[in-house]
Parts: sequence; structure tokens; C-alpha cells
Amino acid sequence: MSDGNIKVEKNGHILMMGINRPEKYNAFSIKMWDELSSAYRQLEDDHDLRCGVVYGEGEHFTAGLDLAQWSERFASGIFSVPPDNGIDPLALTTNPVSKPIVIAVHGICFTVGIELLLATDIRVSADNVRFGQIEIKRGIYPVGGATIRWAMESGWGNAMRYLLTADEFGADEAQKMGLVQEVTPVGDHVAKAVEIAETIAKQAPLGVYATLKSARLTRYAAEQAAIADLLPTLAKIMQSEDAAEGVQSFIERREARFTGR
Repeated sequence: MSDGNIKVEKNGHILMMGINRPEKYNAFSIKMWDELSSAYRQLEDDHDLRCGVVYGEGEHFTAGLDLAQWSERFASGIFSVPPDNGIDPLALTTNPVSKPIVIAVHGICFTVGIELLLATDIRVSADNVRFGQIEIKRGIYPVGGATIRWAMESGWGNAMRYLLTADEFGADEAQKMGLVQEVTPVGDHVAKAVEIAETIAKQAPLGVYATLKSARLTRYAAEQAAIADLLPTLAKIMQSEDAAEGVQSFIERREARFTGR
């Protein structure tokens, strides 16, 4: 099966970045993650580009990471190092891109999909989205920023309600929590994201970038200690029997049986 790719296209002053592995529910291969990192670098470095739009091809935004590919990397205590001077889309291992990113999600949006959303600036959701932060069902925990950013965005109780249960929720609940700003009928979500991005791109670029930088100062300063602890904690969990059971249950498409060891 193909490892997929990220479709990158310039649309005026906007860089379109499409997650493209529909036969696998757009689950991120390592190759795809590297390509998204490179696309963020392109957005950063191209003076003519003023805003980015991230979206998913096919019926779903993303089912998350392809754990069969990522488990070895997680066990070594590494999430991902952006290649060739790339920019980490989660803004954990590099500074964030300095230009705004609008994200459009639909269908399944699990795990790293929510964390990508939390690392962007404006979020549009189709009305058919199934959100789920389900790492604890796989014997691990979220290391892409959800444990840090979700509570900031939605409040402690709202974040813990889904981080600790792995329950799914829909677009209306996401909007109520402030996780997304717009909800559209499925099929209109990308167009709405592009509309917002075009509005941003018409503004004075230096003013937009300065606004984003100023707004981020307090947020990112507060995140640094928690970010430093994410992967060391994951590396320890990856040595557990539960983590092995979680990956195996994912491969076998069954509910995991955890023992706490």
C-alpha cells in the first residue's frame, strides 16, 4: 500500500496542503509527515505566500499516525525531526511557521489530526466530523501537543473529558468548546477555509505576521516545560506491556486488553 503524499499547490497568496492517502484514511506515514514539514518551510520562505490551508483528500481528514511505522521511533523517544530544514507542523521541535494557517477537517479526525488543528490558527469543521483523541486506547498518550494546548483552548474539564476517556465527539461539541470556529456542511469546509485565508491574505502582511507573533508570545513561552517532558515520558511508556498490546490491537483491529504493566 502507498505511503501517500502531501499535495502542495500555490493558490494566489495561499499555499494549499492536502493530506493524500485516502485508501488508509489519510493515516500519516513518516514520509507524509516529512513532506508536510517541508510544505510548512515552503510557506515560511516564499515571500509571495501569506497564508496556508491544510485539508484532507478523500472521505476523511486523518485517522492519525500509522502506528505500525511510528512505534519504533516513539520507543527511541523521538517523534519527528523535520527534514531538510523543515518546520514541525506541531511546533514542538521547531518554532512555528510565522504565517497564519487555516485548517479544514472532515470525516474522521483522530489523534494527530486534533493536534494539528490545535497547532493552527483558525479551524473549520465539516458537520460530519468524528473527533477522537484515542491514544490511551492504544497504551500510549498524546505527545503532539493535545495535553498542553487543549486545556488552554477549551478549559481543563472540557479537555480532560475527552483526553481521559478517548470518547468521540462531533463538530457541534467542538465548536461549543472553541476547538473550531466555523462549522459547514460537508463539502463546503475547504472552500470556507480558503475564503478565510483569502481574507487574511488581503491584509497588510507585516501587520498580520506581527499580530500572530504578539499573540503567540505568552502561549508558547508557557508551553516549553511541558513540551520538554512529552517524549521522555512516552519513551518510558513504550517499554510497557500495555504499549505493546496497544500497537498489536491496532494492527489486529480489536479492543486492547490492558493490565497496567
